[in-house]
Amino acid sequence: MNADRDDPERGARRPGMNGLGVAGLVPFVVTLPAAYLASPPGQALAIQAFLAYGAVILSFLGGVHWGLALAGAGGPEPAGRRLVVGVLPSLVAWPALLLAPPAAAATLLAGLVALRLYEAGPGAAGLPGDYRRLRTRLTAVMAACHLALIARLLLA
Repeated sequence: MNADRDDPERGARRPGMNGLGVAGLVPFVVTLPAAYLASPPGQALAIQAFLAYGAVILSFLGGVHWGLALAGAGGPEPAGRRLVVGVLPSLVAWPALLLAPPAAAATLLAGLVALRLYEAGPGAAGLPGDYRRLRTRLTAVMAACHLALIARLLLA
């Protein structure tokens, strides 16, 4: 029995989660082609926008864990760990923006993947199954976009 699939209130608790999650990919999907195809000033702006949005998203995903800690998800012992996990993405994302673009993209990629691995392992408690599945799909797309940007930056 899959508790998430068999939970009739799943959609009522998280309406629009999938659509909003996919909509959150739009800035990556729009700025990535521009990083390849725009005029040189447009490419620079697209790269800057891509990296800034990547930092925002990584910080946002950390905030999910801050919220879970405040809600007591997973019990009292993991709450302290969740608070740390909640703030670490911001502490990685912000200084990443001060790095050269290839290093910034690689740092953001590492942060996104590391956070997803945490959510799949020790941080899974308190995360709904449909959220975890959505995060896996969204992280795969974000990782592919970051890898494509890194390739563009290193091969240009």
